[in-house]
Amino acid sequence: MDESEYAVVLERYNTVLDELFAGTEVYVVTPFWATEPEVPLLEPDAGYWQSLLVEDDPEAEFRTYCHLFAAQLPWQHGCIDKLLRDTAHDKVAGVLVTDSLMQRIYHPYDGGADVFLTTPEERDRMRDRHTDWLSSHPSGL
Repeated sequence: MDESEYAVVLERYNTVLDELFAGTEVYVVTPFWATEPEVPLLEPDAGYWQSLLVEDDPEAEFRTYCHLFAAQLPWQHGCIDKLLRDTAHDKVAGVLVTDSLMQRIYHPYDGGADVFLTTPEERDRMRDRHTDWLSSHPSGL
């Protein structure tokens, strides 16, 4: 991906995030996958939240853990651009951005984003504002 493509992707991510969270506090949840139960030391401003045993195998080397880190911050356009850029480049996966009540959830990934909203009407309004970003496939996916 070149810089002009990153600019488009980041602008789209931030446009929707602004529509969802402008003027509010958000949680940014970042998973870290590992084969060890020990919590890894990551960025200091992303506090450890919890660990999940995802694959419980009798042999320790085949167990899989998902360590979740969460940071609470006031939403500002561009405030998580490094994380969004890493997501677009598939360096990070499984990121969630949500309001404090977890009513709206934004899940960016390397080909776009999923947006979970409170009602079908809210979903439709969001879709209608950004129809030019949707796939030409009949489902919009």
